[in-house]
Amino acid sequence: MDNQTENQIQMQLIRWTQLTAVRKKYPCLKLLYHVPNERKCTPAQGKRLKLMGVKSGVPDLCLPYPSQGFTALYIEMKTPKGRLSENQKWWLNQLETAGAKAVCCYGFEQAVDAIQEYLKK
Repeated sequence: MDNQTENQIQMQLIRWTQLTAVRKKYPCLKLLYHVPNERKCTPAQGKRLKLMGVKSGVPDLCLPYPSQGFTALYIEMKTPKGRLSENQKWWLNQLETAGAKAVCCYGFEQAVDAIQEYLKK
């Protein structure tokens, strides 16, 4: 699955979080949600979205559940060859400074590992 897109990897991760055995072990995953900042739109739609608070670089996924001394988990998804933008780096840093765990995951396995490590008791 080396040729998967970022979206495909993220969908694979969401499907994993919805498996019965995974949900039984980590019921808080029902709170995991996607932040839809990657939309293609017209300039007018883009202006409206900015006025509504859409911001470039916000991580793809948020789990608003405290664990390991953090307030929440934020995940920026990338393909194994993906690169963080400067805005994405800034957001990850700022979220960590604010008390959240904020990570970039390069592929499905890294994202699963990040979630499991975050929710480890």
